[in-house]
Amino acid sequence: MVKKLLAKYRAKRDFTKTAEPSGQTKVTDSQKLRFVIQKHAASHLHYDLRLELDGVFKSWAVTKGPSLDPHDKRLAVEVEDHPLDYGDFEGTIPKGQYGGGTVMVWDRGFWDCEAPQQAYSKGKLDFTLEGEKLHGGWILTRMRPREGEKRTNWLLIKHRDAFAREGKKSRILDEDTSVASGRSMDEITASKGRTPKPFVTAKTSRAKATVEREPRRAAASKASAKKRSTAVFREKGLR
Repeated sequence: MVKKLLAKYRAKRDFTKTAEPSGQTKVTDSQKLRFVIQKHAASHLHYDLRLELDGVFKSWAVTKGPSLDPHDKRLAVEVEDHPLDYGDFEGTIPKGQYGGGTVMVWDRGFWDCEAPQQAYSKGKLDFTLEGEKLHGGWILTRMRPREGEKRTNWLLIKHRDAFAREGKKSRILDEDTSVASGRSMDEITASKGRTPKPFVTAKTSRAKATVEREPRRAAASKASAKKRSTAVFREKGLR
C-alpha cells in the first residue's frame, strides 16, 4: 500500500541528483502519530505540513505558514504523499529538481485525531498538535473544488484555546530556526552548523521513550523508598 501511495512522489524526483529520501530508510515505530512542518524556500516560500497516516506523510503546502490566530484561514494545498523518513530531511534540493530550494525542519512532534482515516476521507480533520512550537487544537478542512481546478485546496485554522494568539500576538513564524539543528535557512543553504538530530529515523521514538520512561521512574522511586526504609530499620536495630 505504501509503495502505491509513494508512486507519485518517486516519479517526480531523480534520487541520483537530490538528497531527498526515497522512502527506503527504516523508520522507528511510534505509538503516536507523528507530524512535521518544513519551511521550504522553493520558487515560492511556504511551509509543508505533514501528518502521518497510513504509513506515509499526508502533505499540504501552507502558503503563508500556520497562524495562531483563529481568525486566519490559511490556504493549504494538498500535495503528493511523502515517505516517513522525509520528516528528517533538512538541506537543499538542487536547482532544476522538483521543489528546488532550502528545506528546514521548522517543527515536529505528535498529532492526535479521532478516527483520522475517516476524518481525512470526509475532508475535515479536527486534531491536536504536540510539537516543539505548535500546540493545541487545529482544523484542516477541504474546500469544494471550483470548476476546472486541478489543485485540492484545504484551509488550516487554529482552534480557540489556551494556545491561540490573536492579531499582533500571533508571531509564531518569528521562531525561525530549525528544531532539528538550531540552524537558520542561510546556514542550512551554506551547509553550516550542527547536523540535524533525527526524529522519525531515531533509534528510539520520543513517544516510545516517554511511555517507557514512566515505569522506569516508578521502579526507581520504589527502589529509592525501599532503601530509605531499610536504612531506618537498620538504624533502629530492627533488622
